Amino acid sequence: MENKEILLKVRNAKTYFPIKKGVLKKTVGYVKAVDDINLDVYRGETLGLVGESGCGKSSLGKSILQLVPVTDGSMEYKFEDGYKDLRKLSRAELDNARKKIQIVFQDPNSSLNPAFTIFGSLEDPLIKFGIKDKKERIEKIGKLLEDVNLPRDYMTRYPNEFSGGQRQRIGIARALSVDPELIICDEAVSALDVSIQAQVLKLLNKLKEERQLTYIFITHDLSVVEFLADRIAVMYLGRIVELTTSEELFSNTLHPYTKALLSAIPIADPTKKKKRIPLQGDVPSPANPPSGCTFHPRCPDCAEQCKTERPILEEYIINGVSHFVSCHKVKAELAAKGIKPEASK
Repeated sequence: MENKEILLKVRNAKTYFPIKKGVLKKTVGYVKAVDDINLDVYRGETLGLVGESGCGKSSLGKSILQLVPVTDGSMEYKFEDGYKDLRKLSRAELDNARKKIQIVFQDPNSSLNPAFTIFGSLEDPLIKFGIKDKKERIEKIGKLLEDVNLPRDYMTRYPNEFSGGQRQRIGIARALSVDPELIICDEAVSALDVSIQAQVLKLLNKLKEERQLTYIFITHDLSVVEFLADRIAVMYLGRIVELTTSEELFSNTLHPYTKALLSAIPIADPTKKKKRIPLQGDVPSPANPPSGCTFHPRCPDCAEQCKTERPILEEYIINGVSHFVSCHKVKAELAAKGIKPEASK
C-alpha cells in the first residue's frame, strides 16, 4: 500500500474523556479512550480496526468524524486542494467534510427514527447538501435502495416493518446518499445473524468496487475482517499494537495480544483442535492504564522491561510487506534474525 494515495493521516491522536466528581464537578482524571494513535488510511482500501470491547475502536472512528471532542493530535484528510486537519475546520467546512466521510452505526434499529418513513430518514442529508427538488430526492432515494438490494417502494414504509438486516441496508443507503469517499463501519454487522452478516459484507464489497469507496471497518470479530480487510490494525487500551496486511497478520502474527485474539476464533470443523491462548484477568481500566506496556499484566511473555518501559509502534519489512508491531520481546526476536525497524536503518 506504500505507493498508494494517503486519504487520511492520523497523527498522535488522543481522545480523553474527563472524570468529574463532587458537587463542583471537579475533573479528577481522564478515560484515555484513544491514546496517541498514528495511522494512515489509503484511498480505496478497507482498513480493519479490531480489539476487545473497550479498546477504543469506536472512539477512534467517532474522533475522525469529530463526533466526540479530540483532545490532541491531528487528523488530516485529503481534499481537492490538499490536506486539511479536520480538528481545525470551521463548522461550515466540517459539514462539507462530512459529505466525504460517513458512518454506518452498529445498531440499525436505534440509528433510524421510528417516527419517520425511510424516505423521511434518507432525505434529510440530501436536503442539507443541496437537493431541494422533491422529485429528484425520490428518484435518488429509490436508486439508493436498489443499490443495497431493496425495492424502491420500501421508502414509504417505517423502520419497524423491516428486519435487522434490511434496516442495516437502509443505514448503508443513508451513508451513501451524499456520495462519500470514506465510510466508517462501526460494528456494522455485529448485531446481525451470521447468514445476514455474509449478505451485508458481500454488499459492502460490491459497493466498494462500484463506487471506489474506502472503508474503516471497526469490529471485534477477526473472522469478519479476514474476509473484508486489506490491512488490519489491532488496538489494545487506546493504542495500536500491531498493523499489517490481512494475509500477513494471519500467517505471521507477532504481538502476543493478537495471537490470543486469533486463538479465540471458533473453528467450524469439530474434528480439528485449536490451542487457545488464555489471557489473565480483565482489560484494565482506560482511566488508570498500567505503566510500561499496557498489555503486560495479561501477557504470557511479560518481562521486567515490559512493566516499566512503554514499547514503541515500529515498522518492519517482513515477507516483503510493512508490518508494525509494539512489543519488546518481538523486537528482540526480530533483531536476533537481523530484522531492524525501518526508522533505524
